Amino acid sequence: MLRVGLTGGIGAGKSTVANRLAEHGAVLVDSDRIAREVVEPGTPGLAAIVEAFGQDVLAEDGSLNRPALAAKAFADEESRRRLNGIVHPLVGARTAELMAEAAPDAVVVHDIPLLVEGNLAPAYHLVVIVDAPVEVRVRRLVEVRGMAEEDARARIRAQAGDAARRAVADVWLDNGGAQDIVLAEVDALWADRLVPFEANVRLRRPRAPMSPVIAPCDPTWPMQAERQLARLRQAGGDRLLRADHIGSTSVPGLPAKDVLDLQILVPTLVDADALAGPLGDAGFPLLEGEWADTPKDDGTAPWPKRLHVGADPERAVNVHVRSPETPAWRLALLFRDWLRAHPQEQDAYAELKQQLASKHAADGRVEGYAEEKQGWVRSAFDRAEVWAAQNSWTP
Repeated sequence: MLRVGLTGGIGAGKSTVANRLAEHGAVLVDSDRIAREVVEPGTPGLAAIVEAFGQDVLAEDGSLNRPALAAKAFADEESRRRLNGIVHPLVGARTAELMAEAAPDAVVVHDIPLLVEGNLAPAYHLVVIVDAPVEVRVRRLVEVRGMAEEDARARIRAQAGDAARRAVADVWLDNGGAQDIVLAEVDALWADRLVPFEANVRLRRPRAPMSPVIAPCDPTWPMQAERQLARLRQAGGDRLLRADHIGSTSVPGLPAKDVLDLQILVPTLVDADALAGPLGDAGFPLLEGEWADTPKDDGTAPWPKRLHVGADPERAVNVHVRSPETPAWRLALLFRDWLRAHPQEQDAYAELKQQLASKHAADGRVEGYAEEKQGWVRSAFDRAEVWAAQNSWTP
């Protein structure tokens, strides 16, 4: 099962995207609809609201009088918390039921307005944000929903802003233009990303191997890495000692393969093996085989690790699972910080990477590329250790 979080600001047209995904076969879980269902007449939710706020929050037919409730519940912070304490657990429980009922091969799209505000993004394999320019959203709210303009602008201001949404967005859909444009983007998202992503997660199948192609530095790599690290932290729970962005994409300005290298540290490799299932469920299947770091070319025994890779066909991720039983985790962080502090070393490393990538472009083997650069990396470790000692560096 693939879990997709779908959200966007009021008036952005989130329902247009949700309905199109449902047409393709997605299981749509609508938080707004659930919030209405759990307080329908005869439900424990409505009874709890009446007990908390009084009989006058009911309409003549026994249903919830929403304006009357809003007048009471949003009068002060304590009342708002009381209402949320009643409704949110009920919505959460019903949401969990609906997701559990979905087929094992389902793409579940959770349409949830407060995904960003509730810090819920790590719970999903993919987060889709629907956006539109503010003036377009205001016009829609006024013309379609009949809101007063100032009320519409106030509602927009009260929600998460673009920066907060972009921080969690794996996919950003601009729904400010002709509807055909965004629908075509949704169609492509379904066919090219969601369907294969779901199969990869369900089958514990890693993404296809990548060729050693060096890309210009993408300034959004750190933000993309943080989204994946949040998922890893949630999946790893108490077993994780730390989780970090490492490798070339963690060094600002450095060209690199468009692959996010992440490191999670666990107490022992027994803990690493125990996390194989949770990490696979979160979208990072174990890459079978014996994986190890080879620090020196002098017969030193390799340092074992576990390697997971992202299942998302459009976002390459390598997850190196290491333990403090070997120094490899520390060297990965040292190498990153040393490169950040030495622009000339960055330039030398970038030149080497470009040369080796060109050399191995024909065979398409990232393994050969990685093996050949190890000589430079090993010598760099020695220089980095000197720098660490001189600067009292600690990971």
